Amino acid sequence: MRTRRTTLATIVVATAVAIVAVLSACGERDERITRGETQTFNLALDWFPNPDHAGIYTALQRGYFADAGLDVIPRVPSDPSAPIKQVAAGRADLAISYEPEVALAREQGLDVVAVAALANQPLTSLVSVGKDGVSDGRQLDGKRVATAGIPYQVAFLRAILEQSGLKEDDVQRVDVGLNLLSPLIAGKVNAALGPFWNIEGVELERRGDDPTVVPVDDLGIPTYDELVLVASGERVADDPEAIRLFLAALERGTRDASRDHAAATQAVLRANDDLDPGLTRAQVDRTLPVLVPPGEKQPYGFMNPGEWRDFTGFMVDEDLIATQPSTDELLTNDLLPGKIPE
Repeated sequence: MRTRRTTLATIVVATAVAIVAVLSACGERDERITRGETQTFNLALDWFPNPDHAGIYTALQRGYFADAGLDVIPRVPSDPSAPIKQVAAGRADLAISYEPEVALAREQGLDVVAVAALANQPLTSLVSVGKDGVSDGRQLDGKRVATAGIPYQVAFLRAILEQSGLKEDDVQRVDVGLNLLSPLIAGKVNAALGPFWNIEGVELERRGDDPTVVPVDDLGIPTYDELVLVASGERVADDPEAIRLFLAALERGTRDASRDHAAATQAVLRANDDLDPGLTRAQVDRTLPVLVPPGEKQPYGFMNPGEWRDFTGFMVDEDLIATQPSTDELLTNDLLPGKIPE
């Protein structure tokens, strides 16, 4: 009997070890899944559900967050600048924000840190329509340019003009709020700085407006991560596991979305029934290669510290921030899928 008990114990231990290994490999929460518990996880979106969120809604639909023991609740902000403040105040576990906003928040004393890149290249673009499209900063001379009035995008315009040998008063800047397309389509402005090439740019294409769309990094602005996931620095230091599990589940959803654009489109449409199905599919097709870059050598969501250093140096030069923070203050890649906790 003693020998049999030893054998059974060995089998039980071996089985338990195997189960833990499988769950860990899937990025799942072992103890809470065993007990059937889930943790509410508030995600502050940057805007209403759209193709930039295809990986998130695919992961939700397929139950990947639930598999990880997380009850993820996406929340739409009333103001795109609000999510990062909600994270800093502890009212959200993660927020989708923008690399420039992370640096600005740190300058303001907010304890926030980027934990993953959602879109690791600029989406913000200079957009014009028709046969007189603007493809070069020099062509802005004497033109009316719409912006949303966002300080760092105004700095983008100023830098583009300077690099083109123009001054700010060589153009007429018109701050129109977040609805940048209406004055452009109506011919009230010659160009707009701020639309995303994968969202508004695609919309203009499908409308037949013959758009000229130039991402800002093609106009001399240092490259940056357009969309990032942001947490509070205290949360990252003291309780990072739920964030780590969220990112692993998000990677699964995003890679599934990249393999099945039709299903990803349906996931986005279910989250926002105000969207046009045909337009959304076209935007999803354009967006997903950015969410999962082909041939990536770094972990999913990787943020390049050197590029962040160059961009925050640009922000200092443009008087957007007074001093350049270290990249360790701004971001961490330690919670990304495939990274081993120290």
